[in-house]
Parts: sequence; C-alpha cells; structure tokens
Amino acid sequence: MSNEAAETAHTATAAETQPGPEPLPHGIGASLPSAESRAKTEGTFPYASDLWAEGLLWAAVLRSPHAHARIVSIDTSQAREMPGVRSVVTHEDVPGEALHGRKTADRPVFASDVVRHHGEPIAAVAADHPDTARMAAAAIFVEYEVMDPVTDPEKAFAAEPLHPDGNLIRHIPLRHGDPEAAGELVVEGLYRIGRQDPAPIGAEAGLAVPRPDGGVELYIASTDPHTDRDMAASCFGIDPDIVKVVVTGVPGATADREDASFHLPLGLLALTTGCPVKLTATREESFLGHAHRHPTLLRYRHHADAEGRLVKVEAQVLLDAGAYADTSSDALAAAVSFACGPYVVPNAFIEGWAVRTNNPPSGHVRGEGAMQVCTAYEAQMDKIAKKLGIDPAELRLRNAMATGDILPTGQTVTCPAPVAELLAAVRDFPLPELPKDTPEDEWLLPGGPEGAGEPAAVRRGVGYGLGMVQLLGAEGTDEVSTATVKVHDGIATVICAAVETGQGFSTLARQIVQETLGIDEVRVAPVDTDQPPAGPSCHGRHTWVSGGAVERAAKMVRTQLLQPLAHKFGMSTELLQITDGKITSYDGVLSTTVTEAMDGKELWATAQCRPHPTEPLDEAGQGDAFVGMAFCAIRAVVDVDVEIGSVRVVELAVAQDVGRILNPTQLRVRIEAGVTQGVGAALTENLRTPRGLVRHPDLTGYALPTALDTPDIRIVKLVEERDVVAPFGAKAASAVPVVTTPAAVASAVRAATGRPVNRLPIRPQAAVAT
Repeated sequence: MSNEAAETAHTATAAETQPGPEPLPHGIGASLPSAESRAKTEGTFPYASDLWAEGLLWAAVLRSPHAHARIVSIDTSQAREMPGVRSVVTHEDVPGEALHGRKTADRPVFASDVVRHHGEPIAAVAADHPDTARMAAAAIFVEYEVMDPVTDPEKAFAAEPLHPDGNLIRHIPLRHGDPEAAGELVVEGLYRIGRQDPAPIGAEAGLAVPRPDGGVELYIASTDPHTDRDMAASCFGIDPDIVKVVVTGVPGATADREDASFHLPLGLLALTTGCPVKLTATREESFLGHAHRHPTLLRYRHHADAEGRLVKVEAQVLLDAGAYADTSSDALAAAVSFACGPYVVPNAFIEGWAVRTNNPPSGHVRGEGAMQVCTAYEAQMDKIAKKLGIDPAELRLRNAMATGDILPTGQTVTCPAPVAELLAAVRDFPLPELPKDTPEDEWLLPGGPEGAGEPAAVRRGVGYGLGMVQLLGAEGTDEVSTATVKVHDGIATVICAAVETGQGFSTLARQIVQETLGIDEVRVAPVDTDQPPAGPSCHGRHTWVSGGAVERAAKMVRTQLLQPLAHKFGMSTELLQITDGKITSYDGVLSTTVTEAMDGKELWATAQCRPHPTEPLDEAGQGDAFVGMAFCAIRAVVDVDVEIGSVRVVELAVAQDVGRILNPTQLRVRIEAGVTQGVGAALTENLRTPRGLVRHPDLTGYALPTALDTPDIRIVKLVEERDVVAPFGAKAASAVPVVTTPAAVASAVRAATGRPVNRLPIRPQAAVAT
C-alpha cells in the first residue's frame, strides 16, 4: 500500500458507548428467524384465499362421483340459466391442448368421454356469489355409464387399457452383479405401503385476472411457477408471454401445491368472462384433486452369509400411479435405485413398475419412492438379524455403506456417506426411562388416560431405520436456477423464482447475502414468472441450486464493491474482507463501512447455478442418475399394548448427514417436521379408497398426527461433512427423516410384539402379540 493511500485510509475508532442490545443473528451458521414468521403469526401473510379484486366472480368445479365411467352426455343448460351465473365451461371450451401433465401430458383439463378417477373435473362455473357457483355446478346434469374400476395395481397389467397410453407407465429392470449368487441365509417378505395424503392445512385457492393483451394472471401458491405457466398457456391456446403466474403465500408444502385441476379451470373462466375469478377449494376437493403418495406393493428376497453380510437382494416394486402418470416415473427410479438401502450389496436384481389404475392420482410427496422401499428393506434386515441371533444395529453396521461404495445402479457414492457413524450415534444414545405403573402416569399408556390399555399388557420395543434420499432431480434433469442480487441505499434485494414452501429458502438467501456483503437488511422479492426460472421446490433443490445462484450473484456484487478500493490502495480484492458491515484490509490499515464504499451507487449482478449433469438409467437400470444423496439413522422406542394393538411412540433418536449447518434452529425444525410426517405414515395416515372412491375426504376421517401425537424427538448427532460439489457443502434436511421414520417405528413394533409388521400404516391387529 502506498503512503498516500495509507494517509487517506479511513481508520474506525470505537466510541465509548453504553452496552447496546444483543446483535441480531447474522449470516451463514446463525439461527436467523424466518422473515415470514411475524406475518404468519399476526395473520397478515398473503394467502391466496385472502385475495380480492374489483368485479370478482366465484368459481366452482363439478367433479366425478365415480372412479370409472363413460360420459354419455353433459347438459349445462340448467346451470347457464341460473341468475348470477356468468360462465360454464367443459372440455368443449378448452381452446388449446386438452391434455396436461408435469412429466407426461396425459391428463385432461376436463373429462370428455371417460372418467378415470373419483373427483376428476367435468365442468366449471363462474358466478357472482360462491353459493350460486356451487349450486350451478350441482345443477349440471351428467349422464354416466358406470364401469368397473381397476383398483388393484397387480390386475392393471392384464386389464383393458384405462388410457390411450396404456396401463404401464414405466418398467425398470435393474441388473447388478451375478444372478447366480446365493447366500447361506435367505429371508423373504411381502410389504404394502398405504396412500399418504400431503394434507395441506392451508386452503388450496387461487385468483385469475384477465389481462388487456388477451392473457391472464394466475395468483396461486405454485411450487413450480414456470411449469405451471407453460402448462396453462398450452391449455389456454395462448403465448406463454401473456400468461403470468404470481406466487402467493404458500402455507407449507410437503408435495406439489394447487394441482392443475384447480388453476386451469380458474384461468379458463377468467378468459371467458373477462372478469377476475376466485376459487377456494373445500377440504373434500383438496383430497380429491391433488396427488398423493404412491401406494406400493413390494416383494423382497435377501441373501446373506453366516455373518449377516448381504450377498444378494432380489425385489419387485409395484407403484400404483392412479389414473395419470404425473411424476410416477421419477418416483419409480428412486424406488428401484434405493431398493437395497444404504447398504453394500454386491448383487442386486430389482424389477420396478408404475401402472395406471382408477385410484386417485399419485405424484410428488416428500421422499417419494425412497420411503416405500425403506420400510421393506429394513424389515428384511430385522428378519436376518432375528434368524442369525444378531443385534439389529450390529447387523446393519456390518453392511453399512460408505463413501466410495457402489450403488446397485453402478454409480459410485462420491458424496459423504457417514452411515455407520449415524447408526452408532443413535444406538449409543441412552434409552428413555420406563414409565412407572402408577395412576399419575396413566397418560403414558397407549390410548392415553381412561383408555382401554392395561399396564401389564404394555411391552416396549426398540427398532432401527436407515434411510437415504436423492438430492436434486435425477436421470438427466437439467437442474438450473438463476438469481439476481441488487444493492442500493444500504438495502440488498434478492430476486429469484425459488418458491418458499417452508423449507427456509428466503431465510437462507438473506443469510447468504449478509455473509457475503455484510449488509444486514436483505429483502427477498416476491416470486412471479417475469423472473428467470428456478425450477420446482422439491428434493432440496433450492438449498443447492438457488442458494448457489444467490451466492454467486452476491460474490459478483462483492467484487464490484471491492474492486475500486483494491485498485485505489494497490491490492487485490482477495486481501479485503467484509465483516459486520465493515471492509478491512489484511493488514488492518484500511477500514471503511460498506455504506461508505457504496457511495450511493447501485450495484447488481445475475448468476446461475447448474450442478454436474446426470444420466438416465439404461435398460439394465445402470447409470449415474443422481447428483448427490443424504442419509439418516433413527432409533425408535415404542410402547405397545399387545392386547388391543395400540402403539405409542415414546422417543425417536435421530442422527443425520447434513453436510453443513446453515441455520441451526431452522435445520432442527425441518428434521422434527419430517419425523412427525413419518410418524403419521407409520401409524395413522391412510387415505382409504374402496373401489376407487375416496372415503372420508376430510380431516376427521383422515387422521393426521397432532402435537399430542408427536413423540420426544432427540436429534443426537448432525454430521457436518461437507459435500464438496454442493454450494456451502449443505444437504437437504427434511425428506430423509420422512423416509426413515416409518421403517424405524415398524422395526420397534416388531421388537415389542414379535409380529412381522409388513404394512403401513400399522393396523392394531398387526400389533397384537400372538
């Protein structure tokens, strides 16, 4: 540094002041509170159901009461003649493509000739009052020729085609190793996984507003706005440039929000009436309309040697996709690829199918594919341990996967895979104390106080689950996100179309900019499709690709900020650092604030993040299909009344591979939420569909776990081994505990009862000891 530069450098001196308030959390690694938490608490968060517009009309959708029927005729005359009705639309009024879909365009906007599932949209109405709209929809007369539904996925192979594309959506035959390999010990099992609904608590709603240029704006809680925009434009027969999706507040999402069966009829009504139209779905419509977790049938045969080391795994995995393809191809790829779990398996032969039935559509739900197979392969591990007389945790440790091992798909695990470390952590964590047989502790019994349980019939069981999930999309998916960071007047703004669904992206974006630029006040702009695409909010994508894009843009702004100072003082920008809003040189001579360095300028930069490419699985199920993976170990402790089959989950000890902790509080909350969702899948959540008809489509008949059902969740270890190819080295947090928890709970119930427990959710009769 020159003498002249040194003389002009500003040196900050600390003024003697009274101690101030504690500094707010700041940057990466801090527990920065969510920017939305206050608005949600105060009831000012902008949910779509709260929106209003001048001249607003109300929409209602007529849905099929049958699972499978031929439509003979549709008579809308009575509905059109009702006072206050402004428009009635059916398949005849769809001006563009009649079919839509996220992966495969096979689903009609409105059923025209055949109804393929209970609740399929037939028509939609716009009226000046919501009651009028509902009455008009009910007044539409549809003549059906009811047909026998195909509801058993095994029978779908031989059944008459339910769709022009046939009943088979995808078949993956995975072949890895020697088909003649055999072990000294063989165990087999048949497993069934039920239909879990994402059950969004917030109402599914939307507002469509026609534009002067002939387009439409859709205000919806979309988790993939650009895909929804393109889908809508195709069905509306207009250019995507005049369709705009504005993302309203998303009230949490463990799956896709606002299925197209809601917003496509909404947009059509706005275009036909020339007025804003609003639709708020009833709880019943939500259960009928959106996608659910794939019900799955699994057959397994494990071969092991006398020491319990796995020799070969043979499996058949059958996913019930429901009436349409949706994301079933992706779910099947995950199920087949992870069918052996986080274990070293030299020989694997897996057959996977996804088929259409007349059941409600299945699609993306957190941990799809991986959750179903985890329950099955962990049951198989318990069987091997029991036959050999080996401790279940020890058996798993002997087979645990590590970095450098090979997946059955032939892909090398290059990311951190501390599976043995995770399992050892939960195994060694102290067990909870046994409840005392006293009246004041009756609430500890399965069923609670005054229940039918007797203390003498209660048995405690301990079980384990090891799970794994993919990070990002798979099989050649182009994972890319774009972000812009602008700084002006001491305020930074992040513009990125990554939707905040509760995964914490908006908080993470603020932390990244704070860390990189030293600016406290960071705002995240609302999301709409005028911004460049960021992709869907699933598989932890936004922590990786959108967070990476924000980081790169912020670093580019940092360079713009520091270059003039570096040039002035004859040094490189690498010798300057930003900490707590101050810019200092490596030698401490230069010290100025970020605000002073900005000098009223506006700086901005746009950047993209695109992880390394993947490839589709080939005809033998081989290929580098995944960018990365995350792992989790859970030890479940349950109390089971073996006379009546009631189960109480006492404690779940969790150890998880997180890469790097970006926000400690937010990370723990995400893990706890994932575990709770897994408890629901294990014990209560099953959307029953006899003959394809959704039974009890409400939150009374569908039993979600509440705060009273949530067990003690002990996060005993978070392994921070950074993935070098991921921005910040972090991994997604919420999907893998959802995948692992049901398997651990089922394992614990097996230990308590001696029963096989081969179905989820666990029914009382399966928990009664023989």
